[in-house]
Amino acid sequence: MTEKEIEKLLNWYSKNKRDLPWRHTKDSYKIWISEIMLQQTRVEAVKLYYERFLSALPTIKDLAKVKEDVLLKLWEGLGYYSRAKNLKKCAEKVIELGLKELPQEKEEIEKLPGIGPYTAGAILSIAYNACTPAIDGNVLRILSRIHEDNRDLLKKSVKEEYETKLKKFMTKENARDFTESLIELGALVCVPNGQPKCEICPFLTVCKSKEHNTFMNYPVKKEKKKRKVEEKTVYILTYDKKYVVKKRGQNGLLKGLYELPNIDKKMSKIELKNYLKEQNYQINQIEELKEEKHIFSHIEWHMKPYVVILKQISNDPFYSKEEIEEKYSLPTAFKKIFQKIKE
Repeated sequence: MTEKEIEKLLNWYSKNKRDLPWRHTKDSYKIWISEIMLQQTRVEAVKLYYERFLSALPTIKDLAKVKEDVLLKLWEGLGYYSRAKNLKKCAEKVIELGLKELPQEKEEIEKLPGIGPYTAGAILSIAYNACTPAIDGNVLRILSRIHEDNRDLLKKSVKEEYETKLKKFMTKENARDFTESLIELGALVCVPNGQPKCEICPFLTVCKSKEHNTFMNYPVKKEKKKRKVEEKTVYILTYDKKYVVKKRGQNGLLKGLYELPNIDKKMSKIELKNYLKEQNYQINQIEELKEEKHIFSHIEWHMKPYVVILKQISNDPFYSKEEIEEKYSLPTAFKKIFQKIKE
């Protein structure tokens, strides 16, 4: 890779970059929010949340002060809710330090909760035009293919080596576009799934894997561990068009979010009815729904859902469908079952 290829890359980017809302700002707060949202989430999905989030929380001070339930409701549907919680922790720390924006020094910004080397590099280069590379999965895929690099790309030493190489091509004038262009190339040309569009790639003449027709072998992927499967019975308790949702505990998966009542095993209709009777519920009717599956990064839930219509209200917290949809952050696993309700 030479300065000539970098010039080709920047020219390609200027002509082909997507019009994305976070590319219309140099505000470090807004860029930070977009970067955290874009982790493990598709660009098209993030677009729907980005503007709404910033409309509700336009400044880092607003984020620091927001109640967690409100924050998680804004984040509902994006998944990986620890990202949202770390956003708030980070904002609180920034305000505590007496700052009005995120630090401009790599050492300082990386001390903040939820900000690792990639996020730091993205914020610093895109918001502040600092010569700090941002190396994510897109960038590592490009580099591994160019160099036919079969090393473990997640190793800190490998990332640091590439960071040093990329930094040589960054200037105060091109840092923002340099970072954006590499990420964009990985998203649109040197794609993760399927055939890369090598014929339009600015690195075509220097890419070893293209020369040897080995590009589909890179990056070398480790065999993924099989996800643990957990069986669940999820039931919608309802009385007079109101429904039960409860806040989960502060430990484990989906901590602090809201959930539909559930049991950590699969139950038949009769088993569930007997179980609920033992809990002193007065049952009018139980309706069986189609089974659902929800996949987390390391766990797979196989869910058997039911609607349980009660004869009389119980001591549980009941809410209208509108209240739940407006105020309470139901994770997607529960939300897709709740959405089966027909009123």
